[in-house]
Amino acid sequence: MAHAVHMGAFSKFAGVVVVGGAAAGGYLGLVTGALPVDLGLGRRTRPLGPFGVDIAASREIVFDVLSEPYLGRQTRAVAEKIHVLERGVDMVLAAHRTAVRGRLVATTLETVRFTRPERVDFRLTRGPVPYVVEQFLLSSEGEHTRLDYTGELGTDLWFLGERWGNIVAKPWEHAVRETFAAVKTEAERRRPR
Repeated sequence: MAHAVHMGAFSKFAGVVVVGGAAAGGYLGLVTGALPVDLGLGRRTRPLGPFGVDIAASREIVFDVLSEPYLGRQTRAVAEKIHVLERGVDMVLAAHRTAVRGRLVATTLETVRFTRPERVDFRLTRGPVPYVVEQFLLSSEGEHTRLDYTGELGTDLWFLGERWGNIVAKPWEHAVRETFAAVKTEAERRRPR
């Protein structure tokens, strides 16, 4: 009888461990983009941005800085963050690696389309949410460029997905702000004096 009680307790403990492990694995898979969830049920969308930056360089220089990691040669540092899987004339399929927490890295797969010199469009194909579209818009202001960002992020499962989308949006926008800061620095470095 005591053996049966211990086996019952062990079975419950094992069940809790399995469920807990599956939940933790599911969370990690979702956060890192390794386990994309696109159910098409209860889709909710929210805006990303808008925000922008003024750059003291021509629109052509800014566009070159934006497109170079995808269409040109990559530095070793850029290659650790962006891996181009397929390249066309004006579009690429690229994996983007972004640190999310500590050593945890999210990998998204996105198409990136280039319309010289006024825009770059991104469309998520795999990641921590089922739907993201983004635009980098470049407008000339004399020898200066305004680089603006807008986007839309979508999640499934109604209120639960909406909460997840709010969690994902903050680091997503932070990564774009970091990109804009780096583009500003590099474009201003390249401008003719």
